[in-house]
Amino acid sequence: MNSERTRLIIAIDGPASSGKSTTAKRVAEKLGLMYLDTGAMYRAVALKIYQSGTELTDRTALTKLLSSTTVTQKFESGEVRFLLDGKDVTEEIRTPEISLWVGPVSEHSLVREHLVGWQREIGKSGGLVADGRDIGTVVFPNADIKIFLVADSHVRAVRRQKELAARGIVQNVEEVEEALIKRDHRDSTREHSPLSMAPDAVEIDTTHLTIGDQVERVLSLVKKLQDSISK
Repeated sequence: MNSERTRLIIAIDGPASSGKSTTAKRVAEKLGLMYLDTGAMYRAVALKIYQSGTELTDRTALTKLLSSTTVTQKFESGEVRFLLDGKDVTEEIRTPEISLWVGPVSEHSLVREHLVGWQREIGKSGGLVADGRDIGTVVFPNADIKIFLVADSHVRAVRRQKELAARGIVQNVEEVEEALIKRDHRDSTREHSPLSMAPDAVEIDTTHLTIGDQVERVLSLVKKLQDSISK
């Protein structure tokens, strides 16, 4: 692997269930880069706040909680596992309850300030693929490659429903789609770090693409960048 690639930062943003996490993880694997799932970080923090009963309006208590929190990830049997204060919470952070709670938590300025700081610290040496909702606009505005994934809301709902079903959670597609649309609106209109496409990002519509197609689209952009650098 050349030195340019080891320092490469690829930012992949987009709404829920647009294919960000799976695409980012596979691209990272293909390129031998670190994978950073920022959405899981927010979910882990939301879980801790939810379990502790800390009020989002209590900035003192929230600051204390965030200061004593660690969120890490590890690869195990080909899967990414997420640890909250050393405990594996991979399944817990994906429940419908946390999906509802993570919205208000991720909108909180204090939470975003702390997590963006953590994320920038992780990526300060480069060599990673990160996915989220504000990676290319806020966390890594100077990322080498910025991708913004979009997809039809119904297609995204079907994808999310399958993910939930795999974990034994039953919801109909209509309910899932309604929740996704509400989350889209909340994310795109929030005061701090709203979901938006960076001016220099490449939009990829994943509605009719397989994960393999999405990965190849991103890899082609990486190759194009490397070819331009080597000239």
